[in-house]
Amino acid sequence: MPQAKNKPPVQWQTYGRLVRYARPYLPRLLIGMFCGALFGGSMTGMLAAGRGVLSHVFPASSGAGTGDLPAEEAAGGVLGHVFPGAPGAGIGDLPEEAAAGGVLGQMLQTSSFSSLLVMLGILLAFGLLRGVGQFLGDYFIEWVGNRVVMDLRVVTFSHLQDLSVRFFSQRKTGELISRTLNDSMMIERAVSSVLGDLVKQPFVLLGAVGYALFLDARLTLGMLVLFPVCIVPVALFGRRVRRYARHGQERLAELVSIMQETLSGIRIVKAFGMEAYEVGRFREQCRLFFSRIMRVTIAKAAIEPLIVFISMAGLALVLLYARWARMPAEDFITFALAAVVMYEPVKKLSKIHMHVQQTSAAADRIFEILDTPVLIRDAAARPLALPLRTVVFEHVCFEYEPGQPVLRGIDFAVDAGERIALVGASGAGKTTLVNLLPRFYDVSSGRVLMNGADLRELRLADLRSRIGLVTQDTFLFNDTVAANIAYGSGALPRDAIQAAARRAHAHDFIMRMPAGYDTVIGERGVRLSGGQCQRLAIARAILRNPPILILDEATSALDTESERLVQAALDEVMSGRTVFAIAHRLSTIVHCDKIVVLDQGRIVEIGPHQELLARGGAYRRLYELQFK
Repeated sequence: MPQAKNKPPVQWQTYGRLVRYARPYLPRLLIGMFCGALFGGSMTGMLAAGRGVLSHVFPASSGAGTGDLPAEEAAGGVLGHVFPGAPGAGIGDLPEEAAAGGVLGQMLQTSSFSSLLVMLGILLAFGLLRGVGQFLGDYFIEWVGNRVVMDLRVVTFSHLQDLSVRFFSQRKTGELISRTLNDSMMIERAVSSVLGDLVKQPFVLLGAVGYALFLDARLTLGMLVLFPVCIVPVALFGRRVRRYARHGQERLAELVSIMQETLSGIRIVKAFGMEAYEVGRFREQCRLFFSRIMRVTIAKAAIEPLIVFISMAGLALVLLYARWARMPAEDFITFALAAVVMYEPVKKLSKIHMHVQQTSAAADRIFEILDTPVLIRDAAARPLALPLRTVVFEHVCFEYEPGQPVLRGIDFAVDAGERIALVGASGAGKTTLVNLLPRFYDVSSGRVLMNGADLRELRLADLRSRIGLVTQDTFLFNDTVAANIAYGSGALPRDAIQAAARRAHAHDFIMRMPAGYDTVIGERGVRLSGGQCQRLAIARAILRNPPILILDEATSALDTESERLVQAALDEVMSGRTVFAIAHRLSTIVHCDKIVVLDQGRIVEIGPHQELLARGGAYRRLYELQFK
C-alpha cells in the first residue's frame, strides 16, 4: 500500500487536529512566537557578550602562564590537561600585590576597565531581554494552551448534550466524566509545554548553533552528528508511552465510574454490607492504573539518563579536540556554554515526540466522543403548528439493538385534550413508547405524527417546549427549590413559582424548610423525601404549562395521603391537555379516555376502562390481579 507511506503518523494527525483549536487565538500565538525569537536571540547575544567579558577579564599575557605549576594546582583535573601552560592562563608572573588584589587588581592592570563595564552592560541587557522574552512567551503560550483545552472541554460537553439518549444508555457516566475532565487535563499540560517548546526552543538552538559555528565550524559540525543519536531513545520508548498512556486513561475512567456508581448508590452498598467488596473493586482498579502509569514513568525516566550519557560522551570528544587544536580558554569556555545552551532545546525538542504520543492517547478518547454522530437532529426542521390537534402513531416499530424489537406495529391516534393511559407488564414497552414523543429516540420504522407532521420534520426546541415530563425516577439538581421548579421555564417571578408549587401541594412543606424557596436541596434532592421530590417535579411540569403532559409513574413515590393530594393536583393540571400516563396502579387511570394495553411491544387492547373490563381480556386480568 504505497499511499500509506505518505500519510503522517496517526499521533501527529491527532495532535494537528488538537492544535487547530488554537486558530482563533493566532495573534497571541504569534506574539508568543516573537517572544520566543527574542528569547533565542538574547541567548546568542549573551554568549557573544560573555566571550567579550572573558577576553577582558582574562586577557592574553605573554609573561603570564602556569607552566611552572603542577597541572593539578594550575587548573585542576581535566582542564589542567586540556590547557597545560596556555599563555595567559594564570597569574603566576603577576606582582605579589596584584595577585593579592584579586580579580579587581587583574582587571585594572590587564584591561581597559571602561571597556569591561560596557561589555558587562551589554551582557546584562541581553539577560534582561532573555527574561522578558521568557516571561511573555511562557504567558502567551500557556494562555493559548489553556484556552484550547477549555474550548475542547466546552465543545465536548456541548456535543454530549446533543447526543441521543441511546448513546448514554450504552456508556458509563463515570467514563464520560473522565474523558471530558481527566483526559483534557493531561492535554492541558502537554499542549502548553509542546507549543511553548516549539515556538521557543528552535530559536535558542539556531542561535547557539550559529554562534558555535562562528567559533569553530569543524567542532560544531562534529558535535551536531551526535544530536540525532539523542533521538534514538525517544523513538524507542515513544510508542510504548502512547500505548501505556491510553491504558492508564482507561483505568482512570474505570476508577471514576466505580466512584460515581458507588457514591450514587451508597445506601444500597451499606444496606447489603458491600463496603468491603466496593473497596476491593476500587483497589484492584487503582492497582491496574498504578501499573500502567508506572510503565509510562519508566519509559519517560529512561530517556534523560541516556541523553545525558550521550552528551557526556560528546563532551569527552570535544575536550580531546580542544587539546589537539590548542583552543584558547575563552573560546572553549564560550563554546562549552553554547553546547550547554544547545543541550536544553535538543532535550526538550526530542521529548516533544514523547509528549505528543501521550497527549494523542488522551485526545483520541475525547475525539471519539466528538466523532460520535448526532442521530437526533433538526433535519429539514419546521416550526410546530399550534394549537395541538392530533398525535398519531403510524405503524411504529422500534429496537435498541438490531434484530431485537421493543415496539412492533404500534397504531393509534390521540385527539387534543385526551388522556391516554399505557399499562402492561414490566418490559412491555410503555416507557419506550412515550420516549418517542420528545424524540429521545427516533422510530426504527413507521412515523409519529403531530398535527399531521412527522416529528423528525419539526424543530426539536419547538417540540420539546410543548411537552412536560414527570418521570418515575425523579431528578432534582443541587440547587434551590425555586431554581428546580423553574428549571426549563426561564426567568419567572416568584409568584408564578409559588402558584405552581401550591397546585402540586408542595408549598406547605417548602415553607417549613430553613430558607423556604431558597433552600438548597442537595444532589438529586437528597435532603427531601421521595414524595416531596415527586411533588417538586410535578410543580416543574405545571409551571411549564405544556399542551402535552407525560406522566411516567408520577405518583409512584408517594404515600397514600400525598398520592391523594397530588392526584387531585394532576387532575386539575391535566384538564384541557393531552396526557400520556404510565401507571402500574390501575386505580389512578380508570378515568382516562383511552387505556392502551401493551404486551411484548404490541398493542393487545385499547379502549376506556369499563369497556376493557367488559371484554374480559388482558386488561381485566391485570385489574383482577391488583384488586382481587
